[in-house]
Amino acid sequence: MIHTTFPDRAVMAELVAKMLWEIRAVHFNAAQPYKLSSGMASPVYIDCRKLLSFARIRSTVMDFAAGVVLRDAGFEQFDCIAGGETAGIPFAALLADRLGLPMIYVRKQPKGHGRNAQIEGNMPEGSRVLVIEDLTTAGGSMFKFIDAIRAAGGIVDHGIALFYYGIFDEGALRFADGKVKLHYIATWRDVLAVAKAQELFDEKTLSEVEAFLDAPLAWSGRNGGVSSL
Repeated sequence: MIHTTFPDRAVMAELVAKMLWEIRAVHFNAAQPYKLSSGMASPVYIDCRKLLSFARIRSTVMDFAAGVVLRDAGFEQFDCIAGGETAGIPFAALLADRLGLPMIYVRKQPKGHGRNAQIEGNMPEGSRVLVIEDLTTAGGSMFKFIDAIRAAGGIVDHGIALFYYGIFDEGALRFADGKVKLHYIATWRDVLAVAKAQELFDEKTLSEVEAFLDAPLAWSGRNGGVSSL
């Protein structure tokens, strides 16, 4: 199924933010911050894997993803779609189906036995590959998959995340230095805008979340987490 409609970018971002709130995939808690794997303290948390469990939302998000890719990257720019282990794999399958393309997936590490493969599926040398992840914070995990594909002879000029934190300067620099154009649908700013519009939290919580988005490491340091990465 090839998707060929192109909703307004702001509409897509707002709708995805609303979906995330509807299925309780995002959370705000400034009083008891979440501790991230990096050691950061954060008043926000997201689990994009929940999108897979809701058929109408899942289908709409993948339609949006296909529209973003076709409009911003082109119609004949890719030979296959790659998902990163593990969360990116089902979304890669869904997007590949939308775009009528083959799919591969990339392990975090080589398999360790058999052919010791890190890439599963058929990827001829020189294939133009679009890498998809459910979310990216600053691009670190996505580039592990991109580097593996490039090492195997694939060409990666584009990546897509359904959700992009959009608050770390390191992220923009990493994608620029790695010569990869990152496409995405929604960010934390979109989620915060919906929370404000729907009055989902008190003003103090919303203000703390906004302060975190403006200066995440400084906020983390004030709230018991690391202040540098």
